[in-house]
Amino acid sequence: MTAHKPGDPTTLNRLYGRAKGKPLRTGQQALVDTLLPKIAMPEEGPITAEVLFGEDCPLHFEIGFGGGEHMAYRADMLPGHGFIGAEPFINGVAQALVHVSGDNGAHAPLGNVRIHHGDALEVLARIPDGSLSFLYLLHPDPWPKARHAKRRMMNDGPVDMFAAKLKPGGEFRFGTDHAIYLRHALMVMQRHTDQFEWLCDKPADFQNRPGGWPETRYEHKARTVYGHEVWYFRYRRKG
Repeated sequence: MTAHKPGDPTTLNRLYGRAKGKPLRTGQQALVDTLLPKIAMPEEGPITAEVLFGEDCPLHFEIGFGGGEHMAYRADMLPGHGFIGAEPFINGVAQALVHVSGDNGAHAPLGNVRIHHGDALEVLARIPDGSLSFLYLLHPDPWPKARHAKRRMMNDGPVDMFAAKLKPGGEFRFGTDHAIYLRHALMVMQRHTDQFEWLCDKPADFQNRPGGWPETRYEHKARTVYGHEVWYFRYRRKG
């Protein structure tokens, strides 16, 4: 398998990477058993704001939400919006459920979040075209080896899907601290200028975190422990 053979996450039909890490704590397991079924995706049919939240509202989708800090922050900041997060790593799902449930009483539960434990593209395919106001892909696995490049979510097939699901004027946000992935992503997005406008006038626009974009634990560790630079990209869906 090489990077030059055809294929990307929309055609490989396989999830890569870890599905589970260390055993869940008792409280986390309880949330997986009780809260997750209540806010999980319906098993079939179109996925719309009305189906998930009972009313039409701006809809956000986060691919691979890690521990859920970004998703929870945005959902708390925008209570009138609906948020969908997809994550295959059960430990990340469990941590996100802690945030959704109120962080052990630190704040009110978040009623505007729905979670899918599994493949984001399976859910995204069921969202009607032109439905999303925001789509987030933050610090995805870089798959740095050339032969694994087709596993990257930033490839032509997924980006075409992102464009289809976003409303005209909707925003796609991408963040990474991996230089190889950065170059790859920019090359991919350059092939999609008919669908996306890069919201960037100067280097500071992608070197500094935009407002409303919180720092996650992963990003903080990348910056402070590993000394990585972090880049932030915003793209607007063209009409």
